[in-house]
Amino acid sequence: MLIRLTSRDFVEGKLNRAGLIMVMFYADWCPFCMVFKPQFEKFAEKGNGDCGEYNISHYEDPLWEQFQIKVVPSILVFKDGEIVKRKDGRLFRGLHKSDLDELMSGL
Repeated sequence: MLIRLTSRDFVEGKLNRAGLIMVMFYADWCPFCMVFKPQFEKFAEKGNGDCGEYNISHYEDPLWEQFQIKVVPSILVFKDGEIVKRKDGRLFRGLHKSDLDELMSGL
């Protein structure tokens, strides 16, 4: 299931719940995000647990700092409200389907 998250969801603690949720942070201005986003959405639709996506396009968004996001796209895996895994995009390469598979291993 894919959840489109808003900044309000983070303020209200929507991720502070039991279980796992994988969240992709992306930006509209990032070409690597636009390539990876459909892959992430397809992954989510295949029933790979709860997945969320958050548009972090504005540099003044406090979530850049809160989650120490340096490159987009980046994926953070939350378990019971805490970050347990993450995969940050690589400069000039972004993320790929193999990165999703790597994140899923061991969960």
